[in-house]
Amino acid sequence: MSTRFRETDRLQISTVGKVRSQLRTDVAFGLRQSQKTLPPKYFYDAYGSRLFEDICQQPEYYLTRTEAQILRTHAAAIVRQTAGASLVELGSGSAVKTRLLFDEYQRRDHLLHYVPIDISASMLEETARGLLTDYPTMSIEALATDYLAGLTVLPNTRPRLVLFLGSNLGNFSPAEQTELFQHLAAYLHPGDQFLLGLDLRKSVEVLEAAYNDAAGVTADFNLNILRHINRELQADFNLAQFSHLAFYNQELHQIEMHLKSEVAQDVTIAALDLTVSFQVGETIHTEISRKFDAQEVKEQLIGHGFQYQSQWTDPDNRFLLSLFRYTG
Repeated sequence: MSTRFRETDRLQISTVGKVRSQLRTDVAFGLRQSQKTLPPKYFYDAYGSRLFEDICQQPEYYLTRTEAQILRTHAAAIVRQTAGASLVELGSGSAVKTRLLFDEYQRRDHLLHYVPIDISASMLEETARGLLTDYPTMSIEALATDYLAGLTVLPNTRPRLVLFLGSNLGNFSPAEQTELFQHLAAYLHPGDQFLLGLDLRKSVEVLEAAYNDAAGVTADFNLNILRHINRELQADFNLAQFSHLAFYNQELHQIEMHLKSEVAQDVTIAALDLTVSFQVGETIHTEISRKFDAQEVKEQLIGHGFQYQSQWTDPDNRFLLSLFRYTG
């Protein structure tokens, strides 16, 4: 782990692992598969992180405002049950919703120790500077890496509350979900807590609209993974020759996002010495967003040593926040 940036004792940003070498490995592997794939974490360079914030403002995208309303309504109850904990956030982004908890902790005069984990170091630094201004008692130990690597190097502090908001768990396959829960069980201590946001199953029409907003922001976000690869790996993806495709797979209970090649074409990735051929209509599978049965997830976490504590939802039962305590 290398320290990238430090400002007094209130802010430290560390890079865990070699992000660029992992990008090379993931792209080379994914684009050689019969169903080409790219990991969704590579949406999130600085531009992609801003695009995601824009997605959250789209009228069709109910997830963020619904979860924010739950947090706004129940922040006091959450803080009562988690007082004194350091806050570890997986996929922290700009921490907009997390501020609803910070505000309540600060109102109760709790010291704030925040450990955001995000793949975008630039987003971590930008967000951290704003947080330190707005929360004078906050200290930040940020980790620029993916979730699993970040969990292995968590600060060994007072009890920790791990936040996994936004239904980001939906981006994980069932096998990856199991791996995440195993990592949590391996690296958390008894008494640590886990606050999990889940997007619940609902009508196909509502779900598909959320990932096909009329303004085209999600489409631009999806295409940004190609921009990222062009820049970092000297590739020549022509974004105008790919289109956004998102639909609900009812059998697997998941939204699937793809990039569809509109023409037959060859793409060169110079840094990998790789040429990738596409047929007309061939896709790159970039993301899943699974929709959950809350009881199934609860039972799985209990099986990994977690004890269920509380849950909060919205009046329409679209989204769920659940709090668990790790017992070992």
